[in-house]
Amino acid sequence: MTLEENAHIAPPSLRVLHVGKYFPPFRGGMETYLRDLMLALTKTNVISHALVHDHEKHALARTSWLQTPAGKAKVVRASRWMTLGFVPVSPGFPYLLMRLIKQTKPAVLHLHLPNASAFWALVVPAARGLPWVLHWHSDVPDDIFSSSRWLRLLEKPYRLLEIAILSRAANVIVTSPPYLESSRAINQYKYKCSVVPLGIQPPVEVNAHSAVAFGRATEGRKLRVLAIGRLSYYKGFDLLIEALRHVQCAELRLVGDGDRKDALNRLTDVHGLDDRVTLMGSLSDSELESSWEWCDCVCLPSIERSEAFGVVLLEAMARGKACLAADVEGSGMGWLVDNGITGFTFEPQSVSSLTRALVCAGQNLQALDEMGRAGQRKFHEELDIDRSSRLVRGIYDRAGNHG
Repeated sequence: MTLEENAHIAPPSLRVLHVGKYFPPFRGGMETYLRDLMLALTKTNVISHALVHDHEKHALARTSWLQTPAGKAKVVRASRWMTLGFVPVSPGFPYLLMRLIKQTKPAVLHLHLPNASAFWALVVPAARGLPWVLHWHSDVPDDIFSSSRWLRLLEKPYRLLEIAILSRAANVIVTSPPYLESSRAINQYKYKCSVVPLGIQPPVEVNAHSAVAFGRATEGRKLRVLAIGRLSYYKGFDLLIEALRHVQCAELRLVGDGDRKDALNRLTDVHGLDDRVTLMGSLSDSELESSWEWCDCVCLPSIERSEAFGVVLLEAMARGKACLAADVEGSGMGWLVDNGITGFTFEPQSVSSLTRALVCAGQNLQALDEMGRAGQRKFHEELDIDRSSRLVRGIYDRAGNHG
């Protein structure tokens, strides 16, 4: 019997403690998935709690409650003193992990990586006594460590800790087949890996049979492109702005904040694109939903495997929007988007390839609508959070037997 067939059998109740990096309202793909997974797992008789870092500065740990169909789930945010590079520093994390295990009595510890604080499970006795499921959302690339002298000193210890936690894990979840094949870190642990694509809860405003943009007037107007994400170098938003220089019939809304904001503003000014490129900054949920309704497609031009999956592509497909995505080798982006069916893929780090994709998208906006419909069908058939949670529940059962 396959993993998915096993996942449809009604299982007994199970308690799980998730260890993540951050949690909503912090915006990020890992964070969105963790929240939606905790909610969906209640349908498989799993009671979830979570330990994460506080994305805001508070002197003490904070506890909040996530309302699920089965009751309240505890979410503990460890006080974060600072962030060194990509690592949140929370000295109280091991104590909180020990206390939460004692309070919630989980049968499985679900560790979401990359997250340096997950390594505390290696030394906290209560954690070592549990079976672990590792959710390998992405590798930590080598160039992160090469960005500064002190980070270079941390690379070898970090890699040794990765090996230790992978060796100790009962099961490892990977988000796409390309990532499983391309990750050097998990290469020797493939025997304990399972591919479970990420999923999200469909937006309240959208259901399986409707998308407000379908059939709207398109003749004679510009292609409306939406891009969403942290304004970091690996997102490739500078390439998207460069491509817009050559596509006069397109306009862009770029939503997000980050260290590349000033550089992207300067690039927009230099190329005289102020009338067609708008950097929106961070938006409220309602403001963001308005931009989703406005757009014809979403573009994710990321240049590295740091973009392991692209949850924003799921959000687009759920809303019936076509996707334009860079086909980065080893990433799930090109695997997720069916070229010419649910959108267009293009060569990473290539302005000319991205330009061609934008031109193709803008030539027939009604065809783009049909791609959005195809993406929405694929989402509901293969990529919703309920399917993901059923597969994860099956892995929990295997991990319990392993322990």
